[in-house]
Amino acid sequence: MTVSQSHPAGSGPENTVARNAGRGRVMVVDDDRDMLAVLKKVLARKCGCELALAESAEAALELLGTFLPDVVLTDIKMAGLDGLTLLEEIKKRDNAISVIVMTGYGTVELAVRALKEGAYDFFEKPFDNDRVAYAVQRSLERTGLLRENLHLHEKFEGRDRFQGFVGRSSRLREVFAIIERVAATDVTVLIRGESGTGKELAAKALHALSDRAARRLIAVNCPALPEQILESELFGYVKGAFTGATRDKKGLFLEADGSTILLDEIGDLPLSLQTKLLRVLQEREVQPLGQNRSIGVDVRVLASTNQDLERKIRAGLFREDLFYRLNVVTLTMPSLRGDPDNIPVLAHHFLAAYGRDYGRGDLRLSGEALNYLVRRPWRGNVRELQNVIKRAVLLAAASTIEISDLAEAGDQAGPAGPEPVEVCHLPYSQAKQEVVAGFSRTYLLRALRHSNGNVSAAARASGMGRPAFQRLLNRYNLAARDFRGA
Repeated sequence: MTVSQSHPAGSGPENTVARNAGRGRVMVVDDDRDMLAVLKKVLARKCGCELALAESAEAALELLGTFLPDVVLTDIKMAGLDGLTLLEEIKKRDNAISVIVMTGYGTVELAVRALKEGAYDFFEKPFDNDRVAYAVQRSLERTGLLRENLHLHEKFEGRDRFQGFVGRSSRLREVFAIIERVAATDVTVLIRGESGTGKELAAKALHALSDRAARRLIAVNCPALPEQILESELFGYVKGAFTGATRDKKGLFLEADGSTILLDEIGDLPLSLQTKLLRVLQEREVQPLGQNRSIGVDVRVLASTNQDLERKIRAGLFREDLFYRLNVVTLTMPSLRGDPDNIPVLAHHFLAAYGRDYGRGDLRLSGEALNYLVRRPWRGNVRELQNVIKRAVLLAAASTIEISDLAEAGDQAGPAGPEPVEVCHLPYSQAKQEVVAGFSRTYLLRALRHSNGNVSAAARASGMGRPAFQRLLNRYNLAARDFRGA
């Protein structure tokens, strides 16, 4: 019986461990010394991982406790214990280890059996070197995700949080650092990022950490209201300013005096209102409609957008001077595509939250399911991930969520996709609310898709007024911009 641990080819003696921090550990088990030598050379050159070689299953089991492999690559047919027995013992000791089985001619049925018993992959001899290296690299990644999955499930609650954010990736830490540095100032902040990345959450954090936190943050959804209504909402009016103005109205800037105002989706602000907003930023005063004098205000202004404001400036749709007034400090929220390290943390957060809400606290994500989540493009970012996890919690048949549960949800999930309506397990009142919510969201989604994101057209087709339709969109967290150009 021979056991050896080795450096990558040409880098050290035969009886030492190959140290390559962060690349994972692989144990190769085969009673053919020539095969061990070939695999050692292939994996050292193409994967650069730590390697341990064992000439029998018994030797591999002895080494298992000290080497702690991430991946075991084993032959099935060996003298003494065979590869299937080794697979069974490995799974008993550490189910996160990915096992790849090798099979010779005529034993493919054993490989299929191994897959059913928990092996991650198999290939036949003689093998293609690139395929073996690729399989090992994928297995290392799978084991890493599965171990992170288990760790996060055990350690998640109460950790990795900052002012409502979930996660501590390097990209998020950069965002947190900027928020902490500028929150206590009165500097104007432009929050940029794709839909669903948490721009409003960043605004809330800036306000919560400021000296103005004792007062309510005022948030204004700029594209939600027609221009004339938005102007009166922002700046207010006096009695008699226009037909129907039967009393004075305090605008949102005056309401935010001493606090913070968030102008959400500032890129959709009409040009005429951009001019008035510029004056507020420059003079720190507002002039209600129908009034000749201005009123001084002490307001900290935050603005958010998912649009390319520079391109809108070039097209004459956004004032350049307003852009520079808003863009004193820029806070760019990372997309999930650009911050995949945060996906497992968010997935477990939503899994725990919805598990509590729907009485399914026993649910777990399989390693393959977590891998699928990390690799998915997430055009809708955190909002889309949240919807997919919620749907899987409601619909998963077993206690472990697999790729099929997530893929089915993902196939149906567009921007803030419709909620499921299979609610027979819920109390009647809650089930009724879920069904009504599911119908409403589905109806609104179809209306927005048919109108290509045009709220006025969707409202007309629905037989509703635009304000009522927009209120429904806000209630169900739908954004018309997600459907424009679809």
